[in-house]
Amino acid sequence: MQEFTNKASRRGFFLTASVAGAAVASVSLIKSPAPEAIAEVLKPAPTKGGGYVLSEHVKQYYKTTLV
Repeated sequence: MQEFTNKASRRGFFLTASVAGAAVASVSLIKSPAPEAIAEVLKPAPTKGGGYVLSEHVKQYYKTTLV
């Protein structure tokens, strides 16, 4: 009898966790800002090809790879 109650409580836990996760995901989608507000201004593509830009994000990555 003890095994049955443990399985039921585990099932209840996972059911509750999945319902709570779905609720959080749906609320975050509803409250997210409009896509126009998120869009960043992109620079035009170079005319001669290439296009690599040493941005702040790339510099930060390089700093994390130093030993």
